[in-house]
Amino acid sequence: MSAGSSEENIDDIIDEICNDSSFTKTPLKLKSNSASLRPESNSAVVQAHRKRCCPVFLGGSSSPYGIGTNISKRTCDQLRCTACDFRVSLFNDYIWDQSCDYLFFRNNMPELSKLRAKMIKKKGARAYACQCSWRSIDELTDLQTDQQLRWVCGKHAE
Repeated sequence: MSAGSSEENIDDIIDEICNDSSFTKTPLKLKSNSASLRPESNSAVVQAHRKRCCPVFLGGSSSPYGIGTNISKRTCDQLRCTACDFRVSLFNDYIWDQSCDYLFFRNNMPELSKLRAKMIKKKGARAYACQCSWRSIDELTDLQTDQQLRWVCGKHAE
């Protein structure tokens, strides 16, 4: 593991801990002579109610979406790529053609009409893609098993 990626992982862990709603107590009560709330204090409370998958799972079309945990193994539908900063698109009951390459996704994401040219119908599968990476998945898979993918959970609204 390179020093740069371990630093990024540490930063992600620190951000996750800081944003964890279990650390956020009820909002502070304002003194009676304070007439208004500051907008940033409200947004901080709202932000704390968003959760990330841990671990992050990918899966076929029969795998349910939601916040993935070790107990509730759900596939993340809020994926973002840290390499190209694109939201990961997913397509139920499709896989990617073997002829797909980096330039195809770079030039055609996220336009479904153009992507369909290299999509093959396959019941039970799910095709995932951002602008720089793509995968066809049949069964529940922990994202950590694929070290090449730079996808992370972009947080789920509760």
